[in-house]
Amino acid sequence: MSKPPKQVKIVEVSPRDGLQNEKQVVDLATKLELIERLGHSGLKNIEITGFVSPKWVPQLSDSSLLCEQLHRHQGINYSALVPNLKGMKLAIAGNIKEVAVFTAASESFTKKNINCTIEESLERFKPVVSLAKQNNIKIRGYVSCVLGCPYEGEINPSKVAEVTQNLFQLGCYEVSLGDTIGTGTPLKSQKMLTQCMEVASIDTLALHFHNTYGQALANIYACLELGARIIDTSVAGLGGCPYAQGASGNIATEDVVYMLDGMGIETGIDLAQLIKTGNWISQKLNKSNSSQVGNALD
Repeated sequence: MSKPPKQVKIVEVSPRDGLQNEKQVVDLATKLELIERLGHSGLKNIEITGFVSPKWVPQLSDSSLLCEQLHRHQGINYSALVPNLKGMKLAIAGNIKEVAVFTAASESFTKKNINCTIEESLERFKPVVSLAKQNNIKIRGYVSCVLGCPYEGEINPSKVAEVTQNLFQLGCYEVSLGDTIGTGTPLKSQKMLTQCMEVASIDTLALHFHNTYGQALANIYACLELGARIIDTSVAGLGGCPYAQGASGNIATEDVVYMLDGMGIETGIDLAQLIKTGNWISQKLNKSNSSQVGNALD
């Protein structure tokens, strides 16, 4: 078992993954201020939007306008999700320097979510990746359902490793492993990550754990023991799980940073500033803050 890393990279996903499931329309000014506040708290990697169909994700219909009006700061990596070639072209026009493509370790989920098989999804990414490389844009991969699927139940870690390897072979520099419905537990998380470490270096594998069953922090800690050093989080725990009504979604950035601070692991993030941001956006959305640390230290 490795020692926990001395430093961890946090990828903040609240402007995209956090807001996309909100029923109320979040105005552009609020999104821009959220991104600004996140950067001010010390976050260096922020997924700001997704170039997806407004028909399916109306909340992100202003992605091009957001990129146009975004005040960019040196040293901050602003990334976006792209599902296809059309999205990739919009990302280029929006001066995005890193994009993310997404598939799953579950055939059923992939068919329900993006209407194709896993193999077909990977095939669709080829022209996207090719265009990204032509424009010196980095590509990140997402794998959903790495620890459980709402349709298939448990997922074999070898399948997760296979899909992860395929994404790296396509040209992704980093792959984010998503416990989409939050059913994972610590030993299962370690088993899955260990399998993926056979096909990729640990410093290219990110954890994207949802907290639906309250297991995300424990799962992250278990993976830190294996040397994991990249974690996707969402301020105030924004982003619900569509398959578990009323359940929380993404693990709150504040809760992860508090734990890492307590372990002496560097993140470069100002926790007090982050808590203010989490409370601010929660008030803006007229909802309770899902961060336990945010509530405790308010």
